[in-house]
Amino acid sequence: MNFPEKLSKPYRHTITSRTVPLLVANIVEHHTVTIPSSLAHAIQKTQEWLKELCEKGELADTNEAISVLRVVLHVLRDCLTLEEAVDLGAQLPMIIRGIYYDGWQPHKVPVRLNSKQKFIDAILARGFPNAVPAERAVRDVFALLARHCDPGEISNVVVQLPAALKDLWPKQFHTT
Repeated sequence: MNFPEKLSKPYRHTITSRTVPLLVANIVEHHTVTIPSSLAHAIQKTQEWLKELCEKGELADTNEAISVLRVVLHVLRDCLTLEEAVDLGAQLPMIIRGIYYDGWQPHKVPVRLNSKQKFIDAILARGFPNAVPAERAVRDVFALLARHCDPGEISNVVVQLPAALKDLWPKQFHTT
């Protein structure tokens, strides 16, 4: 992807949650820029999460990891009440939070997906990478959230989900 030195109208590239990491990497690689410490920290945290997801999920690369993370977060977000979706979003690193909220239509939530298969089908319908086993990827993303987010917040998320979806979370969050 080639980016112009200065953005001029009309700018022909669409900026989306998929292209932001590429845009940031391109700017950092090809331009001398001073990155504010808060943005540098956000990039570092995002890289850590993606690397961890790649390793634990045996994903091909960070592009595949960001696709998996994006789709699973979007379907999970849409299953939560407005308040709980916002509470979970507040736990995420800045860049991942932007990906989480990308395209959100809060007036259409919560979506009821009452079975594991309906959840998996919703993920597959959103452009999930074909080479990745969907159920395993969901478990890996949920485990990533459980490791990095407040346990109380994760418990609040899991409580809202139907029993069939609770099994996808790490065992310490299963409720009876």
